[in-house]
Formats: sequence, C-alpha cells, structure tokens
Amino acid sequence: MNKTGTAMLACGLLLGAALTVTPAAAAQQQDRIDWGKCASADLQKAGAQCGTVKAPLDPADPGAGTVSIAVSRIKHTVPDSAYQGVMLVNPGGPGGAGLRMATQGKKVPNGVGKAYDWIGFDPRGVGESTPKLSCDPKETGFDRPDYTPDRPGIEQYWRKHKRDYAKACGRNGGKLLEHMKTTDSVSDMEAIRTALGAEQINFLGFSYGTYLGQVYSTLHPDRMRRMVLDSNVDPRNIWYQANLNQEYAFDRNLGIWFEWLAKHDDVYHLGKTKEAVHRQWYHQRDRLEHAPAGGKIGPAEWTDIFQSAGYYRVVWTELADAFAAWVNKGDAEPLISEFGPNTEPDTENNYAVYNAVQCTDLQWPRSYGKWRADAWRIHATAPFNAWSNTWYNAPCLDWPAKAGKPVQVDGSKTTSALLIGETLDAATPFEGSLEVRSRYPGARLIGEPGGTAHADSLYGNACVDDRIADYLATGKLPDRAPGRQSDVSCAPLPDPQPENAEAQKRTAEEHRSLLPALHF
Repeated sequence: MNKTGTAMLACGLLLGAALTVTPAAAAQQQDRIDWGKCASADLQKAGAQCGTVKAPLDPADPGAGTVSIAVSRIKHTVPDSAYQGVMLVNPGGPGGAGLRMATQGKKVPNGVGKAYDWIGFDPRGVGESTPKLSCDPKETGFDRPDYTPDRPGIEQYWRKHKRDYAKACGRNGGKLLEHMKTTDSVSDMEAIRTALGAEQINFLGFSYGTYLGQVYSTLHPDRMRRMVLDSNVDPRNIWYQANLNQEYAFDRNLGIWFEWLAKHDDVYHLGKTKEAVHRQWYHQRDRLEHAPAGGKIGPAEWTDIFQSAGYYRVVWTELADAFAAWVNKGDAEPLISEFGPNTEPDTENNYAVYNAVQCTDLQWPRSYGKWRADAWRIHATAPFNAWSNTWYNAPCLDWPAKAGKPVQVDGSKTTSALLIGETLDAATPFEGSLEVRSRYPGARLIGEPGGTAHADSLYGNACVDDRIADYLATGKLPDRAPGRQSDVSCAPLPDPQPENAEAQKRTAEEHRSLLPALHF
C-alpha cells in the first residue's frame, strides 16, 4: 500500500470508533454544501439540488491546493425517523459523469429509494467538476484509419497519434494529472461524506464504480454502511490484463449478437446463420476502408459503433436496423447517427480522465513489443476489438504522470455488500464478481447465468431489483452459498424482439448515454 493509502486507512480506523450516529439522527445534521439550482434540466425536473465540494488536490499534502467536485442531491421524502442515510452513486468509466445518477433512487422498487438522500457526483476532472481535464478536443472524429495494422502505415499512424495525445495531456493537464488515481477519487468521496455531515455512506457503483467501492471500503471499512456493486472489476487485473480479458469477451458477445441476427433474418436479411452474418459484418468493415459510408464511417467507426452490442442487449434492435439499412439500402445515416455521440466534446473529457486514472493506478507494461505481441495473439482468435482496444489504451505507453501502486482490496472488515453480475458480461467478466465475493465475507452475489448485459440492474429485472430493494430497506441478504459461486441465481432479461424495436430504442437511450464513459 502506498503512503497515501496507509494514511487514509489509519484515518478511517481511528475515526471508526466514533460512528455512533444512526441514519435517522443524521437527518437532523446540517451539511456544509451550498445547495442551489442544477444546470441540467433533467435534474431540475427530478427535484435535484446541486452544489460543489472542495477536496484536496493531493490527499497526502492538504496545502497543495484543492479541486472542486460537482455534486447533486435528491433528498429523502420519508419521515426523518425512517431515513436511511446518504447514497453515493458512480456510473463507471473511469471518466463517467455522475451528477445524473442522483435520479437512481426512483428506480428502486417499492419506494425504498425514498428513504435515502441520493448523491450524484462528477469525479475529479470530469463534467462540471473543476479543473476539467481535456487533452486534445480534436481526438474524436469521423473517418479515421483502420485499427488493425495489417497494411503499411497504420501501426505508425496510431503509435504516433496516441503518443501525441499523451503529450497533449502532459501539456494541458497541469498539476491535476499527477493526482488522478482511484485513491484520489476515494479521497474526494470522503470529502463529500464530510461535507454532507454523514458519519457513514451507502454506495451504489456500476462497472468501474465497483472498483471505487472496493477501494473505499478497503480504506474506510467503518465508513461504509450498505454497498451495491453491479458488474465487478476484478481487483487482480488492474488494468492491463483486464483489457486483454475484455477483448476475448467482446468478440464472444458480438458472435452472440450475430446468432440473434441470423435468427431474425426474415427481418434484417443479413444472413441465415451466425457464420453468414459474421462474414457480412467483416466484409462491410473491409469495404469501408476504401469507401467510407456517407464519407464518414470507416472501419474504425464501424467497429466502435457495434461495440455497444457487447455491452447491452437492449441496443440490439437499434444496431440491427443500422446494419441492415447500410447493407440492404446503402443508407449511411443510421450509422452516422449511432457514431455521432462519440464526436461530442464530453467524450474527449471522458477519454482523457479514463487514461489519467488507468495509466496511473499502476505502471502499465513499458514495452510496445509486448503490447503488439498480445494484440496479434488475441486478434488471431478474437479479432473484433483486439487492436481497437490496444490503441484505446495506448496513451499509457507514454503517459507523462507517475504511476502508483494499487490498493490491495480487502473486504474482511466491511459489514455487508450486495454484488451483481451477468455471467457473459464482456466489460467486466463474471470472474471478477466471484473474486470480489471471495474477498468480502459479508457479501452476497446475484448471478445471472447466460446474461450478456453490463451494469444492467434497476432496469426491470424483478428478481434482481427486488433483492436490491430488500437489502436497502432492511440490510437483509440471502444466505451465503458454499464455495466460489453465486449465492442467488436470476434469469437475465429476455432478448429483445424486432417487433418491439421502438420501445427498445426508448429504453436504450439511458443505457447509451453511459456508453462513451463505460469502458469499464
């Protein structure tokens, strides 16, 4: 454990004995945040308040300046006697903006969310928090070279492009760039807790947010009351190996989608077998290198568009419509529309923060030869995003800020946690949820056998969502099963159907709004 982590853990243990204030009593405490109107119309409509919290730029040196963390709140509506405390929420990333996550309380069944103050926050460097990290606003755009370096010039282009991006982050990141580790965001969570006047927090984390919860509960076990972690990062694989694991998993999930398309060939006319759809998809990708769809969608954009099929089944019909419109009609507009959000300024902010966290949580391999060998090895059997993911992370080869050492996640002192994972999740493979369960004796795991979705709780699966509600209402958890397995199994939500495409598209909007940041 690094010096900062040791100091934070010592602080958590020293203060732990004083945690005697109940949630109901805490409702009477005054926080120190100057709450006001939110800039977001959606948050205003939801009745949220917004404000800022000052936190140390460097947790190990409180005199080195501060950062400003943007926070949102939707207050409890039950009597104070039934108040359950504050619930911090993180959507993942790293790099995901979280102010909108204060609205998650309304999704908890049976009105259980009404007993909590739901706290969203933009992590340091993100969104409305300041300073906001941006390296090169021109990083995102249309019609880039192919990712796979099987023709002259491609490898040289991407190596230089990502090296230049890392240098731009060094020029523009300022002092913030040296303080973007997960432990820094955990320190910010402590600053939020203190500013709220709360003795403990509750926490709901998705994707990378599960790692925030793991590290926070390791360093401050007495500060964590109840914790729900959906789609768990494997703490053994921070972060290089985690990305290699993803590449195999996303290739598998794309194949599952191809099989679904073949099943519905009467609608989409893309191939009657999984293999036929596979050939069609790769044929179209290769064609685009010489003639981009609509002059904008080349093979790189094509790959990026369809990666979301590996995250969520709810987008399958929307992506199928775009795929079919191009193949059967030559219509590029649906593809351009699908890729459009990736060109927005906030996407580059998400990407800058993603790199700033991942590249400094620990040292990545310094040898490009190793990266190259691993990418070609995986490409041989799982070609879908072996190279796109390699280039996505390539700034870490030249990152200008010093890397640290990750916290050794230890849940032995955390009272309870509810873990959730679908067994074919590509972004955070299910083995991560099993590993986190093994480190938290007080945890229980809901597994969804055969499910391919990522971070999909509180979206209508009653088997999962009702158990979240029970846990948040009473602290009740299922019995712990023996061995390395789920404690409860829930069937995943069913595959979407083409005839319900419009309804699926509406449901997908909220999921898709997270995707630019949801690398994990």
